[in-house]
Amino acid sequence: MKIEIWSDIMCPFCYIGKRQLETALAEFPNSEFEIEWKSFQLDPTITPQSGKDVYTFLAERKGMSLEQSIEMHKGVAERAKSVGLDYHFDKAVISNSLTAHRIIHLAKKNNLGDEMEEIFFKAYFTEGKDLNDSKILIELGVQAGLDSKEVEEVVNNENLYLNDVHSDIHEANQIGVQGVPFFVFDRKYAVSGAQPVEAFVNTIKEGLK
Repeated sequence: MKIEIWSDIMCPFCYIGKRQLETALAEFPNSEFEIEWKSFQLDPTITPQSGKDVYTFLAERKGMSLEQSIEMHKGVAERAKSVGLDYHFDKAVISNSLTAHRIIHLAKKNNLGDEMEEIFFKAYFTEGKDLNDSKILIELGVQAGLDSKEVEEVVNNENLYLNDVHSDIHEANQIGVQGVPFFVFDRKYAVSGAQPVEAFVNTIKEGLK
């Protein structure tokens, strides 16, 4: 079974959804699954916000109070904790995910897409790494198993894998993806959002019939 996942590494529910899917897949030890990560940007216009935390950033973007934003993030962090993830929004560094997505396409070419996604998610939500920083991006790419010079080339050349990212986003628009994570199973079934493990299990069972 092929599972395509449209995702943005700045999306907290995408990391949660990844864990939910992985838990579901563990219930099918005798089945083979091919996971393909697809690019999606929740907000392509984001620019680095020096000195601004995610609480303030979201409050301004959504027109809510700082207190409401903090409470909302707290709820998301608690949900992440329920699936074994440790979110530290207080350390998160606001950045545009485009370069990371281009690196993910390099990783996909080397059959390291899943590893790269995991490392970027953890770097952003748990470790508070600055994904605006070229040196950090290269280090994370190497951590996933990529060649440092290849990653450096992607970081320094804005056009490398750019068409691949745009192609994924265009495809998402074509099939009606409104938000991420969005999971497509053998192009027959879809799961939208970080659904409970049971939703993934039931969809996989249906697809394997």
